[in-house]
Amino acid sequence: MNNSIDFKPQIFSSLKKYNRSALQADVMAGIIVGIVALPLAIAFGIASGVTPEKGIITAIVAGFIISLFGGSKVQIGGPTGAFIIIIYGIIQQYGMEGLTIATLMAGVFLILFGILHLGTIIKYIPYPIIVGFTSGIAITIFTTQIKDLLGLTIENVPADFIEKWAAYAQNIASIDWWSAMIGALSIIIIVLMPRVSKKLPGSLIAIVLMTLLALVLRQYAGVDTIETIGDRFAISNQLPDANVPALSWLTIKGLVAPALTIAVLGAIESLLSATVADGVIGSRHNSNTELIAQGMANLATPIFGGIPATGAIARTMTNINNGGRSPISGVVHAVVLLLIFLVFMPLAKYIPMACLAGVLVVVSYGMSGWRSFFSIMKNPKSDIIVLWVTFLLTIIFDLTIAIEVGLVCACLLFMRRMAESTDVKVISEEIDPNEEQSDFQMGNLEHLTIPNGVEVYEINGPYFFGAGNKFEEIMGALRGQRPKVRIIRMRKVPFVDSTGIHNLTNLCLMSQNEGIQVILSGVNDTVRTTLQKADFDELIGSEYICSHIDIALNKANDILKGQKA
Repeated sequence: MNNSIDFKPQIFSSLKKYNRSALQADVMAGIIVGIVALPLAIAFGIASGVTPEKGIITAIVAGFIISLFGGSKVQIGGPTGAFIIIIYGIIQQYGMEGLTIATLMAGVFLILFGILHLGTIIKYIPYPIIVGFTSGIAITIFTTQIKDLLGLTIENVPADFIEKWAAYAQNIASIDWWSAMIGALSIIIIVLMPRVSKKLPGSLIAIVLMTLLALVLRQYAGVDTIETIGDRFAISNQLPDANVPALSWLTIKGLVAPALTIAVLGAIESLLSATVADGVIGSRHNSNTELIAQGMANLATPIFGGIPATGAIARTMTNINNGGRSPISGVVHAVVLLLIFLVFMPLAKYIPMACLAGVLVVVSYGMSGWRSFFSIMKNPKSDIIVLWVTFLLTIIFDLTIAIEVGLVCACLLFMRRMAESTDVKVISEEIDPNEEQSDFQMGNLEHLTIPNGVEVYEINGPYFFGAGNKFEEIMGALRGQRPKVRIIRMRKVPFVDSTGIHNLTNLCLMSQNEGIQVILSGVNDTVRTTLQKADFDELIGSEYICSHIDIALNKANDILKGQKA
């Protein structure tokens, strides 16, 4: 195993054959992605419970670092919808300082994931869990936007999912029809914009048009009920100073679970985004380098007042579709956002909250993955259980619990499947030569008959606790018979774990007490090494761990002859 740190930023290899045409394509793509990222950064920041500029600062700092040091050629980093619920919950419980510490911790975890070469492993998290929590997040984001989308007058919106909808139902009479119109028009513009032009970002067009409409209604029609960002937040275009929070062990302990959730979710989302991008551009990203870059980004953004960031699939695809083919486009996107922040940020105060809610409603629909959700419903019951458990826990409780319980359920169901895939059977009288020809190369297989006084068991599959239980069941069924030799065939056992070794040891000790010799047959090198490390060969004798069934039968015959003599 290679223990070296796998950190090879793509920007260095991309620049080796770089030319003017590639630069022009990357600059153009970066400008477009920067414009697309602006409304999303503002919307994600506000929905997460922070000010709009914190969302943009995150997109600038994280976007720059992820592109500069990442393992993907076209990955665009920044705040995403997946983090909204986690961030909001942490702020409610620990405040902004708690979020800063949790993000710093998540950055450390992500760097460790990359250093420990966990990039490939993280991609193996079961698909039903990913779809379950992604769909749950989408429903939750949609739910949080109903108040602003309809302009409802509710002083304190409950945090609980069910209580939130109850509050909406009780206050539905307070709907502001002007805000609802702004929200509805925003959704319509975003949905229809791709039919007009695929290059113009629908969310930005909706924000510009709806902001102008709100200004006209306020100025000339006397409509003052449409709430804007400026009504709720004080907008600033001043770059924040670097600030490292005071760390205490008590706070760190309390934030381990949320920080791990941020890290795991960020790793999953960024690697999925990079994998999707690879399929489109015909490239291959470096998972471990990408995780280290994500960690560096999440160490930097909170110091400047930002929130957690990861690779964003929608912005990455926008980058690709507009010609971006190297990390330079991501760097340009961050510079464009910085310029917009410094020059135009004060104008953000005129953006209607209902318009931002409309943007997030479309985002939540895109995140919902309802087609994937319903396709999994046709899969085995175990996948359906994991899907629904993760989905319901995400919307009713929180994402941390959902991922933890979802992973536990997936692991338990996986172990159950593994146990069911391991079969133990008894072979009596004769071994079918037709089944042996592909497995063995020595001996006359037609004469492999099982002599009296010998029992042959065959394990088919991994040998762990499930096989041990099946052994006990078979032994119970054969109780009363006492052979002289028990041969356990392990030619189809790819590995054995500590539980399997424990069960084998118990079987051998029980057999020895009854005067029965145990012989292992068809043991591969991996299993033999595992048994030797556990000193199992000393228990039964290394000569009784055989590589072929004919050798095992010959030894059994020798034992029978010796006892007769």
